[in-house]
Amino acid sequence: MSTYVRELYASSNGDRWYLGRDEETMNAYVIHKANQASGGTTTHIELEAFLNRGPIAPEHQALLRLIGSLVDGSADTKRA
Repeated sequence: MSTYVRELYASSNGDRWYLGRDEETMNAYVIHKANQASGGTTTHIELEAFLNRGPIAPEHQALLRLIGSLVDGSADTKRA
């Protein structure tokens, strides 16, 4: 499975969050890479599950900002 990733957020404790997309299925998901002190494990989380976690954390805000940037008033967007 080939995956494209973009870093969303890096926490002060060393955790990193990425937005990933499977090249074949085009499905997007969040990847959490835990810091070394926590074992450094990598977890793939479906977007719906990630956004339904509460409360809203900085990594959620980063994803929402990225989604919002897709509709930033560029030439190929229209106002509703």
